[in-house]
Amino acid sequence: MLLFSLFLHFLFLFPSEAADSMNQASFLYFAYGSNLLKERLQLENPSAKALCVARLTDHKLVFGNHRGLPSNRWHGGVATIEHSSGEDVLGVVWEMNIDDLESLDRQENVRSGIYSPVEVSVWAAGQKITCRTYIMNSCVYASPSPQYLKVIVMGAEQNGLPEDYQKKLRSIQTNNYEGTLVVMDELEKAVKKSRKKANHQSD
Repeated sequence: MLLFSLFLHFLFLFPSEAADSMNQASFLYFAYGSNLLKERLQLENPSAKALCVARLTDHKLVFGNHRGLPSNRWHGGVATIEHSSGEDVLGVVWEMNIDDLESLDRQENVRSGIYSPVEVSVWAAGQKITCRTYIMNSCVYASPSPQYLKVIVMGAEQNGLPEDYQKKLRSIQTNNYEGTLVVMDELEKAVKKSRKKANHQSD
């Protein structure tokens, strides 16, 4: 967070130099759902690097399905955001190579019209950052599966979101789905691999 804060100060004090120093083939993405978890996002977008925790004001986190059609991947409602005065959504700003933009759009089902990419301004380290994020079209509210919510909570813990926000996430009512999810098997393998690598580096 300290390094990112220094970068933001550099960006605002010396905008032209900062622009030259940044990877011109990258973009910033604000994640608030399952992509809070590094291993989830990097399954299809390996370039993603977490920059900081950020706050999107006047919005709230909700769960639902596009036109009421349940998610085959998660077997329940999935996350989206909607305008709500006075409420905040916390998330993570990721820097990603532009080469991963197509795969990120594909993950968010942009071509099929389930989500639309939008530009939002979020706050981090006292500065406003412009990011790409996604909002569901024609959302019909529905509870998430326990597995999907678990991934979001894991991502919140991994990135150090405020404890009160983590508590709020844990309190969300699920649909109690008890079946198996292929994506969860993939994620569990990825998390184990990531932890093994981290432990090896700390030895």
